Amino acid sequence: MREIEEAIAEGNKKAKYAFDVFTYRIKKYVGAYTAAMGGLDALVFTGGIGENSVMVRKDVCTNMEFLGIKFDEFANQNVNGECSISSSDSKVNVLRIPTNEELVIALDTELIVTEQLTLEKTTSVN
Repeated sequence: MREIEEAIAEGNKKAKYAFDVFTYRIKKYVGAYTAAMGGLDALVFTGGIGENSVMVRKDVCTNMEFLGIKFDEFANQNVNGECSISSSDSKVNVLRIPTNEELVIALDTELIVTEQLTLEKTTSVN
């Protein structure tokens, strides 16, 4: 996404189109899931793009007031750790929550290895 954002800043129209398609699809999913769930309490941006792209968060939240999302552009520009990027009067809390994907992978790996060792010990005893 960083490369696309840099290309947009340089005036690349194809990059802008790709960005617009990407954020449009996110907005479609937000709308579809909001309808399926009968409402929206929070919108969470996380992972690589959601956590790091000011542009994506802004574009996704633009024109979403009808869902109760009121976006705080200043907060979006000045994120630090877990934080709300919605305005104080927003009906929907918009959050940026960092992830630690490497830690999750390491913990899952430890669990798999531990289970495998336990299984091997159990099998060798019988």
